[in-house]
Amino acid sequence: MIRTVERQPGARPVIEPVPTGDVAKRESAVRIEDLSAWYGATQAVGDVSLELPRGAVTAIIGPSGCGKSTLLRCLNRMHETTPGARVAGQVFLDSLDIYWTGVDAVEVRSMVGMVFQKPNPFPMMSIYDNVAAGPRLRGWKMDRKKMDELVERNLRRAALWDEVKDRMGRSGAALSGGQQQRLCIARALATDPAVLLMDEPASALDPIATYKIEELVRELSSEVTIVIVTHNMQQASRVSQRTAFMLAGDDGVGRLVEYGRTDDIFTNPREPRTEAYITGRFG
Repeated sequence: MIRTVERQPGARPVIEPVPTGDVAKRESAVRIEDLSAWYGATQAVGDVSLELPRGAVTAIIGPSGCGKSTLLRCLNRMHETTPGARVAGQVFLDSLDIYWTGVDAVEVRSMVGMVFQKPNPFPMMSIYDNVAAGPRLRGWKMDRKKMDELVERNLRRAALWDEVKDRMGRSGAALSGGQQQRLCIARALATDPAVLLMDEPASALDPIATYKIEELVRELSSEVTIVIVTHNMQQASRVSQRTAFMLAGDDGVGRLVEYGRTDDIFTNPREPRTEAYITGRFG
């Protein structure tokens, strides 16, 4: 099977072989087919098809306004929470079409967690309760001992436990910016998602906090498939194994220009527009 990467009219296509049949099902955690998204009458994303590998980090790069964050929000049905927003196409989580009639959007969001650009711990909740919130909302029946273990396990996964273990009753909003973002990661991990979406998770953080987030992304990729949107191309090259480059055309619709191994995208891109972007000639 050959997949043609979406391009502007007249542009030379970038073609890449992808696995087929059972092999593809094993290797792909998320499969996107002909996905388009709108805000009211305005189309933001056009006909994107991607296969995101399991147990790896995929970065989505591109200039502002090219639809990166909109595409990300479509992967756990957050896009539809915006009034007037709609989606066409399909997104498969393993074999589940998350937009199929009867699929519960709330359940999808527990399987596909999300971390936003600005840290957003629940300000009226303690550190402990922030992490426990997801399992409680899902109705998980756990005694205090098991909940304590769940909270500790996910704070450790987010590399935050040692910094907060003696102040679990304090508000999550009292933490530093970098700690708040790692708390949000722990909260997202608490429902054991198969996929974790990260929308520029370090853009509001200082270099030291950014380094900790990047280290965490690399460590977590062995446990969970990660998709990260970033404006920072150095960050994309450091943390990801696959990279997708998106660009909006004259019509304002964001489309996929090129997708492949991160090393290839940054050292030997096959699409002239990709090379122009990563070398700083625009964007």
